[in-house]
Amino acid sequence: MTKVVGVIGGMGPAATLDFLVKLHHATGAVEESDHLRVITDNNPRHADRNAAMVADGASPAPLLAATARGLAAAGAEFLVMPCNAAHSWATEITAATPLPFVSIIDAAVAAVIAAVPAVRRVGLLAVEATQASGIYHRGFAAYGIDILAPDMAAFMPLIYAVKRGDTGAEVRAAMAAQAQSLVDAGADVILAACTEVPLVFAPGDIAAPVVSATDALVQATLAAARA
Repeated sequence: MTKVVGVIGGMGPAATLDFLVKLHHATGAVEESDHLRVITDNNPRHADRNAAMVADGASPAPLLAATARGLAAAGAEFLVMPCNAAHSWATEITAATPLPFVSIIDAAVAAVIAAVPAVRRVGLLAVEATQASGIYHRGFAAYGIDILAPDMAAFMPLIYAVKRGDTGAEVRAAMAAQAQSLVDAGADVILAACTEVPLVFAPGDIAAPVVSATDALVQATLAAARA
């Protein structure tokens, strides 16, 4: 038997759906009943994580905690959250229920190190809240790995464009350019550390190693469900 997955979603909704589709395909099911049971709250009403972290906006913590409790009550046996920035409030989530919480941060750090064992600099395609919170900086610092950030004045409008549903050629080219600029600055690998990024950027878009935090969370979710 596999454990029931509880997904704290909606940040943003399309990114959550992308995670669910990737989880579905990665399961390797032969029969319908081989798939995981997944309980998802794809709620777009969470307070803006960037405003909360860098502009004194409302905190998403209360709704994140309430969502965790709701998923636990619905039957989830562990929790995941396909939003990197919201992991800045992971403490409030884990305090809300006794359920295990699978961290996208831990999964992505491990995936980067597995993909590029000699990595010394990671190009972090992540939003302001993720950058400012230092959640990835602390994770990689434990391995002596440095972080390079994109031009946030150019990167953030791209993320909000994706959230509005713009996944066209112009946005894709601009995201690839942001990634390439980090490689040019010395990054050994690019980490797509915002779950909107894989909607417009994929390995092969630049001639450098690329790791998706979404993909890393998919694999960590499967491992936790089957443990």
